[in-house]
Amino acid sequence: MATHLDYFTTKISADQRSTREFLEIGRRAGHFPSATARVSGGNTEVSVWCSNDYLGMGQHPLVLAAAHDAVAKFGAGSGGSRNIGGTNHRHVELERELADWHRKDAALLFTSGYTANDGALTVIAGTPDTTVVFSDELNHASIIDGLRHSGASKRIFRHNDVEHLAQLLAGADPELPKLIVVESIYSMSGDVAPLAEIADLAERFGATTFLDEVHAIGMYGPEGAGVAAREGIVERFDIIMGTLAKGLGTAGGYIAGPTDLIDYVRTASRAFVFTTSLPPANAAGALAAVRHLRESEVERERLAVNARLLHRLLDDADIPFKSADSHIVSAIVGDDALCKQASALLLDRHQIYVQAINAPSVREGDEVLRIAPSATHTTADVEKFAEALAGIWRALGIPTASVRSGSSSTAKELV
Repeated sequence: MATHLDYFTTKISADQRSTREFLEIGRRAGHFPSATARVSGGNTEVSVWCSNDYLGMGQHPLVLAAAHDAVAKFGAGSGGSRNIGGTNHRHVELERELADWHRKDAALLFTSGYTANDGALTVIAGTPDTTVVFSDELNHASIIDGLRHSGASKRIFRHNDVEHLAQLLAGADPELPKLIVVESIYSMSGDVAPLAEIADLAERFGATTFLDEVHAIGMYGPEGAGVAAREGIVERFDIIMGTLAKGLGTAGGYIAGPTDLIDYVRTASRAFVFTTSLPPANAAGALAAVRHLRESEVERERLAVNARLLHRLLDDADIPFKSADSHIVSAIVGDDALCKQASALLLDRHQIYVQAINAPSVREGDEVLRIAPSATHTTADVEKFAEALAGIWRALGIPTASVRSGSSSTAKELV
């Protein structure tokens, strides 16, 4: 009789599309975006073009000094969950700083951005006071899982389609409380949500708003507080969710919002209660990153310049990409095998590392090279990358933007 393991092994063999390969790299502090990659049993120096450490804060001297100091004072780990021996003063300081950054009453740290969304939404969407949730179809897996775990009634609206959202809101029972969940910048397309229009709908229908700013914090708005802050509407979003792992260069996640709600999540979220808290050194490094980015425009300006340049060069090379709304540049390949080939050739011929993105991160047939120019790349780096990518595009015969659309590609300017 076949066992579950036999069934599972057979399923894996029959569906090799689910198999992923991980490139082993060692980023070189002080030399980002340079890294050593383990290729064919040896180490090769590569330039990384898919890191989420968009601003290079993972190597900033102030961040490293704060982390080193915390290790020397407190040791490597936190020692327990937040409720049982694992709350360090660095956690408390960071939560206060994050709340102030987003102009909210309070904030709460989680061990990752994924657990922040999952853990917070599980209890926020699952309370008796929130019975219908409206979620963008391209929301992150952590949002999807949090809403599933909540057991709340869900309405999925077409990506960034405010008319569809309005229809769904109008069709819901007016007596039932509502929650709208969106991201400000979408991780696999780089496009930006119409936040002002969504906030208008939330006010019109009396909905609570939950905004994921993971790919925006540090990079956009006054003090780097995100897209909602850039548009001057942060107060119109009730709950802001963010991460420490991208613009801040460390690891962890958080939510910020009203004190009563944060206290409720702190008490009821299993993802928060039943896990060891972040190491104090991690919290200390993130705190140093936030404080620096609230005062410095250098990193944000450099990232914006590099992103605009890359948009223009890819447009000139007729390479299709999803959006020029942000610093995330997803070059459209549309075929799993071709996408992996393109990634492999960039690494082999040019020592450039860009990860091929396939299902389930994107839908089948929507495979992309998710390119992330950073504040640590130079102008020469961007020009070299664009030239290399154009050569790979030609070598593999990947459809150009003109072929895909029937006309020349024209990208929007990054704002």
